[in-house]
Amino acid sequence: MVTTIRSLGLTGVTGYEVTVECALSGGLPAFDVVGLPDAAVRESRERVRSAIKVCGAKFPVSRITVNLAPAALKKEGTVYDLPIFLGILAAQEDIPPLPGDAAFLGELSLTGTLRPVNGTLPMAMAAERLGVRQLFVPAENAAEATLAQGLTVYPVSDAAQLLRHLRGEAAIPPAPPWQMEPGEAEGPDFADVMGQENVKRAMEIAAAGGHNILLIGSPGAGKSMLARRLPSILPDMSRREALEATEIWSVAGLTDSRRPLLTRRPFRSPHHAPTAVAMAGGGAFPRPGEISLAHNGVLFLDELPEFQKDALEVLRQPMEDGEVTITRAAGSVTLPSRFQLVCAMNPCRCGWYGHPSGRCRCTDQQVERYVSRISGPLLDRIDLHVQVPSVEFEAMRRRETPESSAVIRARVNAARAVQTRRFRGTDTACNAHMSPAQVAAFCRLDGAGEQVLQRAFQRMGLTARSHDRILRVARTIADLDGAETISAAHIAEAVQYRNTDLFRG
Repeated sequence: MVTTIRSLGLTGVTGYEVTVECALSGGLPAFDVVGLPDAAVRESRERVRSAIKVCGAKFPVSRITVNLAPAALKKEGTVYDLPIFLGILAAQEDIPPLPGDAAFLGELSLTGTLRPVNGTLPMAMAAERLGVRQLFVPAENAAEATLAQGLTVYPVSDAAQLLRHLRGEAAIPPAPPWQMEPGEAEGPDFADVMGQENVKRAMEIAAAGGHNILLIGSPGAGKSMLARRLPSILPDMSRREALEATEIWSVAGLTDSRRPLLTRRPFRSPHHAPTAVAMAGGGAFPRPGEISLAHNGVLFLDELPEFQKDALEVLRQPMEDGEVTITRAAGSVTLPSRFQLVCAMNPCRCGWYGHPSGRCRCTDQQVERYVSRISGPLLDRIDLHVQVPSVEFEAMRRRETPESSAVIRARVNAARAVQTRRFRGTDTACNAHMSPAQVAAFCRLDGAGEQVLQRAFQRMGLTARSHDRILRVARTIADLDGAETISAAHIAEAVQYRNTDLFRG
């Protein structure tokens, strides 16, 4: 007898349907799993065998063949333990036929307890698209699965509980839709930052337009402190953005049952030792890297010149396209990676070049050698280059409280509202993502603005990419001012944030 059970799998961060076919036949006892399973899937045979015996059922003394269709795609992980378990019991008629609109996933322990699996949200989203109406998942994954609306999610604690439900002996109550708990702790606030008003202004512009930013200054000037407060002034994620980011974190195993949905924009700050694969993603079965984990959020690279060159160069294409394509022997996957890049670096190797104390002893050649670790094409993709000066004593001792993140965020939200109306009906979310055609349509200049930009282009030797990025930043500055048109003052402020003298000894 052959039975089929609906389940789900993952390719990259996208779910797809897997049909688990179980056949019992005569011959010498054997238990084979086919359909390109990995080691974890093949080992499910022992977990399933033990779980069936613990549940009081009889393990069939016959030839068991399990096929995971489509057989052309590699299957990995422990997600197929539960459907294989049910397929064997259904094949020997220990349980009634399963409903056609139900799907099952989960890892079994030897005692029949269900353990959580990674990637539940993208698989649940795929199930909803495929017409599944009942989804049976481990209890710890149930809250995450309910984020995919249109499904009845059943939290299963162990295999015996599921068998009682399927036999009509004791129904499992569906999991309620997850609701965010009130009073979520806030992150670091800009009210903690003394002085640095010019840098705060640049951070506000970066947040309002989604622009990449580079902070350059001596140790202790507050570069990391400022960067870590950027998420506090970014607009809230829409539900679509939150689900996109959470799907990636779910595949990486970074979600939990208490807080399954990312309610704040991701902030990733990897140490400066990651490889290109750790940054972009990859592996035998491609997994998200840091740039994908920062999707719809912030990727902060502290001590930028200390990163490996190949790890930095992999950022270039995703910064333009908002996605990264990884090709391996197992296949090719495209992962979303629309992140806002925030970088920090010292002006020289010792860190004190240009400091009022005069303690730096680096030569101009040493300074240039240090900053040359960052390639020109990567710098050209960073919209704002901001010098972070040392904080003066008077600024540290002043009594008045600086502007809070809530005040700055109100201005950012107002500017983003303008952009939302401007780009309604398109895939563009903010000024930093404008296409060349949109730049030409929405960034028109008057005569004075044209002259300022022309002089800057010729004097600074700007590229065509720099030209467009200056216009995008100027558009954001105008939005913050509530101006319909870009003036010469807006262009002048945008130009000052591309001061290439910061990278010369």
